[in-house]
Amino acid sequence: MTSQQHRKRVKRASLAAAAALTVVVVGAGAAPGAGPASPAGQPKLKLVAASKSVTIDRWEGEPGVYLDLGTYITVDKAPLEFKVTRKSYKDPVVAQQVFRDGSRTRVKTLPAGTVKDFSGLPGFLEVTIKNAAGEVAATTKGTYCPNNASGRIRPDAPANSHYPESCPTNPFTLGSVWGVEKGWASNSSTFDYDKPLDLPAGDYTASVRVAKKYRDMFGIPDDRPTVKVTVRAAGNEGGGQGAGAQRSGAHHAAGHGGHHYGPRGADEPTRPALSHAMEERGLAHHLGDGPGHTDGSRIAPALKPNSKRPTGRAAVPANAPKPDLRSLPAWGIAITDGEDGDVAGKDYLAFSANVWNAGPAPLVVDGFRKPGADLMDAYQYFYDARGKQIGYTPTGTMEWDARVGHEHWHFTDFASYRLLSADRTEEVRSGKEAFCLANTDAVDYTVKNANWHPYNTDLSTACGQQNSLSVREVLDVGSGDTYTQYRPGQSFDITDLPNGTYYIQVIANPAKRLKEANLNNNTALRKVVLGGVPGARTVQVPPHQLIDAN
Repeated sequence: MTSQQHRKRVKRASLAAAAALTVVVVGAGAAPGAGPASPAGQPKLKLVAASKSVTIDRWEGEPGVYLDLGTYITVDKAPLEFKVTRKSYKDPVVAQQVFRDGSRTRVKTLPAGTVKDFSGLPGFLEVTIKNAAGEVAATTKGTYCPNNASGRIRPDAPANSHYPESCPTNPFTLGSVWGVEKGWASNSSTFDYDKPLDLPAGDYTASVRVAKKYRDMFGIPDDRPTVKVTVRAAGNEGGGQGAGAQRSGAHHAAGHGGHHYGPRGADEPTRPALSHAMEERGLAHHLGDGPGHTDGSRIAPALKPNSKRPTGRAAVPANAPKPDLRSLPAWGIAITDGEDGDVAGKDYLAFSANVWNAGPAPLVVDGFRKPGADLMDAYQYFYDARGKQIGYTPTGTMEWDARVGHEHWHFTDFASYRLLSADRTEEVRSGKEAFCLANTDAVDYTVKNANWHPYNTDLSTACGQQNSLSVREVLDVGSGDTYTQYRPGQSFDITDLPNGTYYIQVIANPAKRLKEANLNNNTALRKVVLGGVPGARTVQVPPHQLIDAN
């Protein structure tokens, strides 16, 4: 990794766990609430600033800064919780606020159109930035994700948060849960990495407030904390500890390994940010239902594989809970000339694909290697509702993928891709992909048995080393695994294909080696229209029902 790549990774860091800890100190002295008592289960919300001043580095050659002012929404009296769903891609996203009062639960649907996707409450935080002369230098409106980095505001608050650790950005997300525990606060600062704020080095004052519609909706006081902002110039070889450097755990684009794209090819595709769990190890996790727990989530099977391959007759009880693998329509679709432009004169159709598990059981696959062998024998395991293993079955192989950016064990034949003709009767291109299973995307955390804290959210925890003797790979309930097909051999070679309409088909479990609850929902299609001329091909991607994301 070059020093420039390192700086970019640091600057694109996620919201700070360190800053969250600051709230524990500053927020602990929050003034007692004024006004009438809240209804049972109604959280008390307040906007606070963790610090009176922040310093942000502006790196030489960069177009701007990413503004994390260290403002938080504190939550007391009751948890702040939302259930966010859509029935299908033909239906809009609907958000419900969930109120919990002991054993009683009630819900309130937010006004239609309040949320557009699953990334949070849009236009929640309004920021006005003035320069040293008192002139307005910038104004911003930010989306608030309650699942942002958070921390306790008092010592008697719940020790751990059982809510998910980020808000999904995958365009084909189906369901999400947002929440902040009672006695906790979550970071309200957000920024678009594609739109940094152009603030020259200097001193500024930022005034922050919650938008009126949300103040009215949630009973939030009209507090307007101010924060002194110092934008500090940072050179290529320098290393200030600005807002970016202070954050721990970078947001990395979903997709496995570092990819490079040809000079004529498309820009790197937009891919969903991975959960904070992927970056911040050692977090405590919810261990199932019990006193104070407000959902049905449970612990995931341990990632450590069995020390020996299974013995005895392979069997899968008829009543064994099984996973349900489903494909999402392709997205991140673009024309490229191959990685690093190393395939002169070729045109490739690149895309991202995701296979997810709708449950009710996790997909658990162990691989066992004979000493010196290039393949592992793979076995699928089955568990009862208490997590006891009740069966297993052979399910193919795992292979070592030595390609740069991979270098881990892949479960073979997990998914396949086809480019179909306009009438969807002719297969004009095809390919298959072996996956290292990892929970990169929260696709639907409202399904039965969804695990809000999956463990293997990055490849380093799940895929093993070249010298591994055994590997366990898990795709947990509610989560999916995204692979970006941007390399020659993965993307479709369209150099000689005529212009016209085609369909990208994504198929989960194509060989049907994995045992599932339902084998009839494994396929997804996405329409594309190819144009242009060789060497300058184009692609248009019509909306998929209500989803207008390429």
